[in-house]
This record gives sequence, C-alpha cells and structure tokens, in this order.
Amino acid sequence: MGRIFVVELEGRTYRCKFCKTHLALVDDVVSRVFLFMNSYPFLAFHCRRGKAYLFSSAVNITVGPHEERMMLSGMHTVADIFCCCCGQIVGWKYEAAHEKSQKYKEGKFVLERARILDGLDSEFYIDTRPSMSDGEDV
Repeated sequence: MGRIFVVELEGRTYRCKFCKTHLALVDDVVSRVFLFMNSYPFLAFHCRRGKAYLFSSAVNITVGPHEERMMLSGMHTVADIFCCCCGQIVGWKYEAAHEKSQKYKEGKFVLERARILDGLDSEFYIDTRPSMSDGEDV
C-alpha cells in the first residue's frame, strides 16, 4: 500500500472522531436538518446511529463498493466512506438517486454526527465560569 497524504483544511472543520483527521469544512454543509418524520423528507438525514449532515465535498476518505440501498427518501446507489487514516466508517456517498426529486444528492457525502467532531467539540471540559481566588476562599 502506498503512502497516505492527508489534506489539512483551513477554517472550521469536521474531523474523524477516532483519529481527528480533517474530513470536511463547515462551509460545505448542504443540510443539517434532522427531522425524522416531516413533510419535506428530502431535508431529513438520519442514519442507523442517529443524526447526519449532508456535505457537498469531503477529504481524507476512501470510498467503498457501490450498493443499492432503500432509504427513507427512496432507492439510492451509495457507497460507504471511511476515514483514510484509521479506516473507521464515517458515512456514505450518494452515487445515484433513482427518483427525480432526489437527484440533488448525487455526488454528495453524508457524515454521521456520531462519528465526527465539530471544530468546536473538545475532549476536555474547560470551566469558564468566574471563580474566587485563593485569597477569597477564607
């Protein structure tokens, strides 16, 4: 296997939850709507593990084999996508939509919210509340 060259994105990013590799820019989010049942199912992005975001592009991924999947919005040809560094599945890519109303998804990426970190997420909690100094403890 060849050497992996990782793309470092500039700006606020979403990263792999497992290895922190950059996956997409916040500016590339097409949809963040998470309504499971609504009158606009083309806006809903839900997966087996919960919420998901639709992106216009993604980096540092490998694409698995194409397969036909029945989703809430109909039949699609999709391919799972994996982080190129740790190999964890992070979502899927829409290769083809069988319904005319779903064609806008073709070539776009879905990243599962449970498998990515926002640029604002942190593993550590930092208490930003004002506290008393040692001299005020007495």
